[in-house]
Amino acid sequence: MRPILLLIFLGLSAPVNAEALVAVATNFMPVLEKLRDQFEASSENRIKVTSGSTGLLYAQIVHGAPFDIFFAADEARPALIEESGLGISGSRFTYAKGRLVLWSRTRSVFENGAWQKTLQSGIRRLAIANPEVAPYGFAAREVLLSIGLWKELAGSIVMGENIGQTFTIAATGNADAAFVSLSQVLLNNSEFGGTFVDIDSDIYSPIRQDAIVLSRAVDNVAAHDFVEFLKSQEAREQIASSGYGIP
Repeated sequence: MRPILLLIFLGLSAPVNAEALVAVATNFMPVLEKLRDQFEASSENRIKVTSGSTGLLYAQIVHGAPFDIFFAADEARPALIEESGLGISGSRFTYAKGRLVLWSRTRSVFENGAWQKTLQSGIRRLAIANPEVAPYGFAAREVLLSIGLWKELAGSIVMGENIGQTFTIAATGNADAAFVSLSQVLLNNSEFGGTFVDIDSDIYSPIRQDAIVLSRAVDNVAAHDFVEFLKSQEAREQIASSGYGIP
């Protein structure tokens, strides 16, 4: 009898080895990987991460992709997921606030500080993420519309599928400058250097990045524990140090 009771006790007290599949907007992928590593260092649960543009990930979720948590680069898609019943009601929260910058690998491009004039006459190609699927691309288009250069620069714009591809276009010299996230610039500074201009947030809509636990993960311990970790002070400090505002 005692061995049986011991086995039952051990079974009940053993750590839960759960796994969650996370979909994350490209701009936040490097930060989320660091946060995942911190989480897994003190948990038996495991987090698998896949990235892409917010719009494309949203479309995959709508069509049945087996994700447990969605970290978007906007607030609109998680809200739609919650409204449609694909996400758990009440689980949506803002995990970061994005900052848009104009970056160039060429150090001299923005040295005079007149970035609008530089856009108008000092560059041949400008990279932005696709505004239809990438929130940072949407913000970039808002900036260009606000300063009256959207139509003028239409023939010079090179579009990336997501913000990661957009950064790569400029980093490899296929564009003279790119609208990207501050986090990307900080992450890649040691490799690419360059210069950047922090765009005035008054000329583009706030980039509130929301996350939501999807309905299929209602009983997924790993998913719920990871979300709670993302709300911790430790995680918030990591997010802030990576170039994001925190709610």
